[in-house]
Amino acid sequence: MHELNIILVAIYYIIVVMTVVHVVMDNRQPAKTMAWALVIWFVPVAGIIFYLFFGINTRKERHVSQRMLDDLSKRSMLGFLEQQDLRLPEEYKPVIDLYINQGFSLPFITDEVDIYHDGYEFFPALLSAIHRAHDHIHIDMYIIEEDPLGCLVADALIQKAREGVEVRLIYDDVGCWQVPHRFFEQMREEGIEVVPFLPVRFPSFTSKVNYRNHRKIVVVDGLTGFIGGMNIALRYVKGTNGQPWRDTMIRISGPGVYALQRLFLIDWYFVDRTLLSDRKYYPPSVFQSLTGREPFGLLQAVTSSPVVPYPEIMQGFVRIIYTAKKYIFIETPYFLPTDPVLSALKTAAASGIDVRILVPKENDSWFVEWAGRSYLREAVEAGIKISLYTGGFLHSKLMVSDDSIATCGSTNIDFRSFENNFEANVFFYGEEVAQRMKQVFMEDERRSVPLTKIKERLHPTFPIRLFESVVRMLAPLM
Repeated sequence: MHELNIILVAIYYIIVVMTVVHVVMDNRQPAKTMAWALVIWFVPVAGIIFYLFFGINTRKERHVSQRMLDDLSKRSMLGFLEQQDLRLPEEYKPVIDLYINQGFSLPFITDEVDIYHDGYEFFPALLSAIHRAHDHIHIDMYIIEEDPLGCLVADALIQKAREGVEVRLIYDDVGCWQVPHRFFEQMREEGIEVVPFLPVRFPSFTSKVNYRNHRKIVVVDGLTGFIGGMNIALRYVKGTNGQPWRDTMIRISGPGVYALQRLFLIDWYFVDRTLLSDRKYYPPSVFQSLTGREPFGLLQAVTSSPVVPYPEIMQGFVRIIYTAKKYIFIETPYFLPTDPVLSALKTAAASGIDVRILVPKENDSWFVEWAGRSYLREAVEAGIKISLYTGGFLHSKLMVSDDSIATCGSTNIDFRSFENNFEANVFFYGEEVAQRMKQVFMEDERRSVPLTKIKERLHPTFPIRLFESVVRMLAPLM
């Protein structure tokens, strides 16, 4: 028996060494490589299992073919060519060109932009748009719960399907783990095309669970689009634990909807392998609404994912931060920045730029909150103004700079959003939307408290600082 134990221990350490070598050979960022190596080495058995489930890098798999991407993008190009009066202002051109070159994210003029601050504003607008649909409804959603609100939206979609409207729904399989299958089966039985994103089933569980579709996109008839941070769940209306949820969602009309439609159709091919290229999904009527009046400005809908070689949204954030001249305001529920983002923010603050970051005072994940505390103190020490939102749980994800560039979407300022998740943001260029987004930030900031006024958070005791530092080591794995 003693010899058997020795053999088992030897086999285990061989597996540990092989796993660590696998991590090192993957050529990740050094911080992530070290974090995984420490977990694998110092957490017996569980560390290896955790790595198999959440650490294996599948981003090099070619889930989406280049030919498919080109075919779908041609439809967006048709809309781009119709914008005969489109002019790209020189001050925005570096960021615009970055997204064109990296992901073929084309700029579009946009007609109207509405900003919703919570579920009480967004969901009536969503249900109204669904009610008016006459051709198709496309929904790409991380979570749709089987709660009263989710059932209300599902019933509205079923009614439109009965009327002959094409309804397609992508939901994230992990995000909806706790949602009963009958909820989606009922919609399928009524004629709605419902497809999960990268369903997690054995034996392929370990290759998919870590890469989730975190996007929140809705397109109705190719005329109206929604994008932002809200899932379809009752907590965005009622809140949780007695606290309201504060989030941001954007409604777009006009040619900018083309950009959101393209994102959905690419995701649809990703999950269903059906190429939807009918011209009706890009109706020319979106341009007629601009006749005789000036558009709001320009926008780009941009995605990032683990299957592309560059973290596009993170690259854009860094570029915008480095080129800011006056201010950068950011709202995010989680602040676990990658090194390029944190360095850019510190550099901007040291250059005299007014850098402000707004995060929730109480988070929905204690582990993420504790992992982020040392990052927040580090930011304060670098001259960044950190405020903690006290009006509920802040789930909003937005950034605005210099009254000229603003972005909103599903991307958090953390490792998971920048490197592992499938995310989508819309970037607005022009004073109109930027000033409105700035106003949203200022109103939220008035309902917050500066981190410098919370002494126990700014100057914690040694045991707490030690715990925060240990948890921070795992931040690249979250």
